Amino acid sequence: MRSAVRKMGNSSGVIIPKPFLNEIGAKVGDDVDMHVEAGRLVIAPIKGHPRAGWAEDAKRLAEADDDVLA
Repeated sequence: MRSAVRKMGNSSGVIIPKPFLNEIGAKVGDDVDMHVEAGRLVIAPIKGHPRAGWAEDAKRLAEADDDVLA
């Protein structure tokens, strides 16, 4: 499929067709990782959030009285 690089404010962008997003498991609003590999732009969804589960872990530590400063 061909597409064109378009001006978007001070940046440039390419429209990603919905079937491509579905194929990589991403949707509008998701965070993605972009890097260049062998002269190609690779876009991959970021699965999960870096701090996912922190709130539950902090609550568990507090309940166990294991949340004092070291």
